[in-house]
Amino acid sequence: MEVLKIIITVIFVIACIALSVCVLAQEGKSAGLSGSISGLADTYWGKNRSRSKEGGLLKATIALSAVFYIFSIILNVI
Repeated sequence: MEVLKIIITVIFVIACIALSVCVLAQEGKSAGLSGSISGLADTYWGKNRSRSKEGGLLKATIALSAVFYIFSIILNVI
């Protein structure tokens, strides 16, 4: 049982570090409402956001946050 806890803890730490990197690598959304009014939303990257680097980082952030949440519950139960 101790070996399993060590393995899960290592995976949890790796997921925490990867989640931090993904969040820090994302660009800020400082344009806000003024950016959408000036036509920023109609650009190529605005329409194809899910296929861009930002879209990939968003999907990775969601997946890593799910892994973080699940492993934190598992570590609490063990």
